[in-house]
Amino acid sequence: VQLQASGGGLVKAGGSLRLSCAASGRTFSTNVMGWFRQAPGKEREFVAAIRWSGYSTFYADSVKGRFIISGDNAKNTVYLQMNSLKPEDTAVYYCAAASSLIYGSGIYLHDEYGYWGQGTLVTVSS
Repeated sequence: VQLQASGGGLVKAGGSLRLSCAASGRTFSTNVMGWFRQAPGKEREFVAAIRWSGYSTFYADSVKGRFIISGDNAKNTVYLQMNSLKPEDTAVYYCAAASSLIYGSGIYLHDEYGYWGQGTLVTVSS
């Protein structure tokens, strides 16, 4: 199983980017797909996730109102629309997926996700 993320790049503060992530490989189903990010010298942190059951979405407080996660369950594809980007959004963004059910606060924890993409760099200049 592979997760392929794309869409990163360099953008000025206030701009937008759209990240995409598609799962491929042996047939499997995901219950949750999401995005985490890691800035230089910092720990990996939760950004957003979507639970296919009910298409429930979850966001970190730092991106709420600016980022939108969406996707297609049948295609195991997830997107992250990032608007009003700030220099502090600069990080490597990782796509993640879980085939098991995740409930409660576990959805915010990277240990709950069993599959990870290679990361895509987002740089926001001031």
